[in-house]
Amino acid sequence: MKPSYMLLLLWALPLLTAVSGQPNYIPDEPWVNVYRQGFNFQCRHGEVLVAIRSYFNEEEGSDRLWTFECQPTPDGLGEPTECWWDDINRAGMEWTSTCSNNGLVAGVQSQYFGAVLDREWQFYCCRYSRRCPYSCWKTNEVPEYYREEGEMVIPSYGYFIRGAQTTFSGVLRDRQWKYILCRMTDFDCEFENF
Repeated sequence: MKPSYMLLLLWALPLLTAVSGQPNYIPDEPWVNVYRQGFNFQCRHGEVLVAIRSYFNEEEGSDRLWTFECQPTPDGLGEPTECWWDDINRAGMEWTSTCSNNGLVAGVQSQYFGAVLDREWQFYCCRYSRRCPYSCWKTNEVPEYYREEGEMVIPSYGYFIRGAQTTFSGVLRDRQWKYILCRMTDFDCEFENF
């Protein structure tokens, strides 16, 4: 090996060691929580969730760091006419929640429970006049496999998060999520909850 390559290798080796010892997440990410602590995140008035990201750490109580991104709703929806905290799940249990009164998810709160190494969840929902959801579907599992980094971004403008279905693995102490995405009508409708 030439001396110049050897010097380069000796220079780069400490950098490679430092990088390999770092957690697999962006340290400057604006996480809304610290491990094993509760959090309450709400979008600004007139905005809804459009992206969710999480990072799992077994050493930190099999918990996740979470971050959320919001975006203003289209002008055609108007302003939210009411907002509320919807159903809550119990730690260690499966859970399916869709915002009541045709609401859209505009926030999330969660509390960590060390006894079961899991969290309780609740969505903050906002209703826009009497608009109704249609063309609803569920995403694939997020994360694809337990204990992996999870990320869900609304795939197309005009879709909104209405809720989620989540399963909990008592063995792996982690959750997978399927988010319920819908479009909203451009007109008021008669249905109270859909």
